[in-house]
Amino acid sequence: MPGPGPHMMYTLGAGQAMMSISNGRFSPHHCLVYAVNAFFGPDMGSFSEWLTSTLGLGQAMGSALESLIHHPFYYILVLGFPLSLFYSWVSRILLHKGLLDSISGVPLTRWQCFFLVSAGSLSHFFLDHLFEENGHSTMYTWVLSTGWWKSRAPITPDAVVVISFLCICLIGGFIYINKVKSSKSLKTRSNLSARLILIIASLYSLWCATQIYLVSPRRPAVGEEADLGVIVFLSIYFFLPHWLCIMSMNTRDFTESSEQLPP
Repeated sequence: MPGPGPHMMYTLGAGQAMMSISNGRFSPHHCLVYAVNAFFGPDMGSFSEWLTSTLGLGQAMGSALESLIHHPFYYILVLGFPLSLFYSWVSRILLHKGLLDSISGVPLTRWQCFFLVSAGSLSHFFLDHLFEENGHSTMYTWVLSTGWWKSRAPITPDAVVVISFLCICLIGGFIYINKVKSSKSLKTRSNLSARLILIIASLYSLWCATQIYLVSPRRPAVGEEADLGVIVFLSIYFFLPHWLCIMSMNTRDFTESSEQLPP
């Protein structure tokens, strides 16, 4: 299982990248909350299990807390709201005391902290699912199960047609949306491109799922590739947390912000 170093370096590195391209909308306060929840957040469950057993409070109690907290979604449901209140308060204290610059001059709100707590939890399990339990974690095993490992995968004509059509639609649609001298704004084109990717990804996943779970006997959806598992895994544990980080950004660039803390 990844230790503190990889969790912190991964999220602080990603946060620093967002700081550099967001013109201050993603601040050091964002980075800190995101990284702390990716590092220590869900591992509070493992820590509580160790603490209760060490203090003689019962292994069963510690195991119950561990299974409740060390989970990508239970952590958010159980601790997301109270932690968002706590981190919002901490952000205000750090700014008042001059310990951590927010660039925009305002502390994080509760909703911003909730998005960052959620993003941190999902990013934590992005590494955990890949690099724990000797490569036999439940999620990673499922991802691999969506591939074809029995023998050399047969190439079916309908799979070639469907996958080729979807990929051509993705590339062609992206070029059309971002064509030269487009009348649409950059933000509009970005939103349309994101929608296009989501639609194609959904149709691609639907095709894979029908071949794996509905067709009998099962057929390889895309040769031997585990495309369904890869798309679902990346959607939940890579793209979703970064989208939540984007959602947590301040609404204006720090050079345009005139908001100040109340005296």
